[in-house]
Amino acid sequence: MMGHKYSPLYTITPSVLNSVAEISELLGYWSAKDKLVSPQLRRENRIRTIQASLAIEHNSLSTEQVTAIMDGKQVLGPAKDIQEVRNAILAYERLPYWHSGQIEHFLEAHKLLMQGLVDYPGQWRNGNVGIYRGKQLIHMAPLASQIPRLMTSLFDWLASADIHSLIKSCIFHYELEFIHPFSDGNGRMGRLWQTVILSEWRPELAWLPVETLIQKQQNDYYHVLGEADKASDCTCFIDFMLRVIAEALKEGIDSHSDKMSGEMTVEMSGENESIALHKVARQIFNVLKQNPTMTIPMVAEKLQVSTRTVERHLNTLQQLKLLERVGSTKAGYWKVV
Repeated sequence: MMGHKYSPLYTITPSVLNSVAEISELLGYWSAKDKLVSPQLRRENRIRTIQASLAIEHNSLSTEQVTAIMDGKQVLGPAKDIQEVRNAILAYERLPYWHSGQIEHFLEAHKLLMQGLVDYPGQWRNGNVGIYRGKQLIHMAPLASQIPRLMTSLFDWLASADIHSLIKSCIFHYELEFIHPFSDGNGRMGRLWQTVILSEWRPELAWLPVETLIQKQQNDYYHVLGEADKASDCTCFIDFMLRVIAEALKEGIDSHSDKMSGEMTVEMSGENESIALHKVARQIFNVLKQNPTMTIPMVAEKLQVSTRTVERHLNTLQQLKLLERVGSTKAGYWKVV
């Protein structure tokens, strides 16, 4: 880092540009869906985000336990893990109020995240640190005495750099892990602040559980951080993170489509009433439309669901007057009304 003007080293590669284009396109779908998204779904995403970001830091609590803590219920688990979750819930709730370029907000976020877990939450570390994976030193962080200067330069750069927020958020995340300004909580702060930067660009990104995918690819995440370190250039980390964001969007769009198609609308003939139908009910309807003589066990077998499930959906289809049973249970057939 030369002189005062701090500028991280990276290259905008074709692959980075492709990811930026892909994410922008996917965001169109995601935000259209996001408008339809229930507070419930946002909440589920937020819970997954918190659970995954902390699991990366070896927190043992499941999404069910995180949900229970959010609901103010008692949870059995290590006190430290429960405290981490409570803190993260508070921190992510504050997300809309923080400005990514303000160092005071950044310190306030660390204070919230690490309250009761470290001696001086919201303060730069005062000791020197090496980062170990197992017994191996993988990164010697800058000296504690350098941190105030490095972090001020990083925030000046963040506030003024004229690059796309997607790329900027990845660079910040990497630089933060490199500087390692806190005694603990650097990883979760890097992930949280990347979300803050992204959500200033597109508010719906505040609800995208990128952390879940980082957690699934945790070894790659650490490996790429190490590669960027060795190269003194964070291009590979930008590339990795953008792919993770694109993947998280695809997953979000798909799971949302499943939820929506699980509620598919059926046009009633003659009238334009639409009725929300469960995905399985729709499958049963289509199977019986083609083979009206199939029995309930045969339908269950074909769709790989229980006979109980088939019976339940058949009831609905009959109540909606979409199907009618003609003749006896044994010898009859299904008629599409």
